[in-house]
Amino acid sequence: MYDVCVIGAGPCGLAVSVELQKRQIDHVVLEKSCIASTIYRFPTQMIFNSTPERLEIADIPFYTQGGKPTRQEALNYYRTVVARLKLPIRQYETVEQVAWDDGQMAFSIQSRTLAGQMIQTFARQVVIATGYFDHPNALGVPGEELPHVQHYYRDAHPYYGQRVVIVGGTNSAAEAAIDLYRVGAEVTLIHRGAALSDKIKPWVRPEIQSLIDHERIAFHFRSRVKAILPDRVQVATPEGDIEIAADHVLALIGYHPDTPFLSELGVEIDAESGIPTHHPETYETNVAGIFIAGVVVSGYDANRIFIENGRLHAPAIAQAIRDRLGSRI
Repeated sequence: MYDVCVIGAGPCGLAVSVELQKRQIDHVVLEKSCIASTIYRFPTQMIFNSTPERLEIADIPFYTQGGKPTRQEALNYYRTVVARLKLPIRQYETVEQVAWDDGQMAFSIQSRTLAGQMIQTFARQVVIATGYFDHPNALGVPGEELPHVQHYYRDAHPYYGQRVVIVGGTNSAAEAAIDLYRVGAEVTLIHRGAALSDKIKPWVRPEIQSLIDHERIAFHFRSRVKAILPDRVQVATPEGDIEIAADHVLALIGYHPDTPFLSELGVEIDAESGIPTHHPETYETNVAGIFIAGVVVSGYDANRIFIENGRLHAPAIAQAIRDRLGSRI
């Protein structure tokens, strides 16, 4: 029996753990993958747009070689935080169900280890910090389930000499297009907008724009994928429908939170925004004892909350729980 179970060990979940520990609240963190798994799955050469101090938690300084942290530096940093503070994290344990147990007067959390072992954990409060990266947005077109279609991009090397269609117009699509061009892939960029997103990192935009202006990569704006076939992609463009030969398709069109999981717990979700009903100061949902932290708070607009501001949910949540537990601690 714990006072709190935190689900998710990304930066925001770790920040919650830190704040609970500061207040001497007995808790456990369950993570279905490794700590900071979203960052681990970022492209291997990725550089954050944030400065290191905006990613810090636990008052532990984040030192970097350059002005912007790399993916590897971020992984090193969050491992250091966990190790130095001895945060109570159980990795590779997937939460499958959360339900209130009247007998225990606590939530029963059913989880499964990587080896398939089922574990039951009880906690009086639950904090959900599951992020959104595990749930890519779908194109919703025939052929999306084919094996050469991916919603994640890690490294350019496997695409050398390949015909790659990238769908999207944000940072992830732009950075992937640049990397793939550099290693000798034949790149085609498809984006439904009239131009690339204005939120693309300032050091990325000049290079991707140069590739487009000099036609080093093929591109189709105001266009959408209609279907994906084993060797080509059907695309609707302003000039009419076309087909593009493709060995690989990278559908980099964003991600969304696991709202069905929240709904199963009884948390009300706004149909239009996807934002879970929650108190604006404590982040407790309409289900007493269930809190949310990090990007899951933002609903479908994942660009509204990042590590920088999501980590700031932690002190408010931890203090609300501390006040509620009162003399029981």
